[in-house]
Amino acid sequence: MTTTPAVLPAEDAATYADWFACLAEPTRVRLLHAVATAGRSMTVGELAELAGISQSTCSHHVRKLVDVGFLRQGRDGTATRVSVNPSCCTGLPHAADVVMGVLAPRRRHPGDLPADVVVRPLDTADWNAVRRIYGEGIATGNATFETEVPPRRALDTKWLPGHRWVAEADGQVAGWAALTAVSARDCYAGVAETSVYVGSGFQGRGVGTALVHRQVTAADDAGLWTLQTSIFPENRASLALHHSAGFRTLGVRERIARHHGVWRDTVFLERRTVL
Repeated sequence: MTTTPAVLPAEDAATYADWFACLAEPTRVRLLHAVATAGRSMTVGELAELAGISQSTCSHHVRKLVDVGFLRQGRDGTATRVSVNPSCCTGLPHAADVVMGVLAPRRRHPGDLPADVVVRPLDTADWNAVRRIYGEGIATGNATFETEVPPRRALDTKWLPGHRWVAEADGQVAGWAALTAVSARDCYAGVAETSVYVGSGFQGRGVGTALVHRQVTAADDAGLWTLQTSIFPENRASLALHHSAGFRTLGVRERIARHHGVWRDTVFLERRTVL
């Protein structure tokens, strides 16, 4: 099936062009980074000294950053103070994802799901295949921080009943998906973390799409209002899969944990249901 290329709306393209044009000046990138990492507002004088530029030059670049919306500006007596616009911390990565096609419209409606993949509730007889596929994901090095497949009892204990799915293709278990509660507190009863794994011989056949579709549909029907997941940035296929299912990137958690002795980042995503 041929995919029709997406065309970015002119208004969005103009907005993103302004953002990227503003950051085409290296000094502005340095100034924005300094304010964003400071964790507080800074005076233009502080920024100028930090960057090793004149205060007039710093004021010029700050004004450009404020005009585009990357920085916020206010007065503190005679000093001008600037702080980062928090919405840009996710808005700028989102814009890059849109332009690079990660967020291109690729939603599949039920009629477009793969006809040769069947998704059904996980059965007792499926556990060996589920744990095998889990192990295949671990072996890629980009699926999870786990280094060994958890015991069946541990998975059975943490996965939410009614939200455990397997996909069948060619008469075999081709993948699985499950939800895990993020907290035992009642106020978070509608928030769950997603897991989706596709067997090594079944990539590219829509198995992940079928699983995620069933997963989010069942979650919506059950009244879960937030699904969240953390994905290694290197796992672009999983990022694209989740974006196509309505997940949005909230941010990147840098050096969140070690994996085989190496600090790794994760992209944190969520999908909200309108209640």
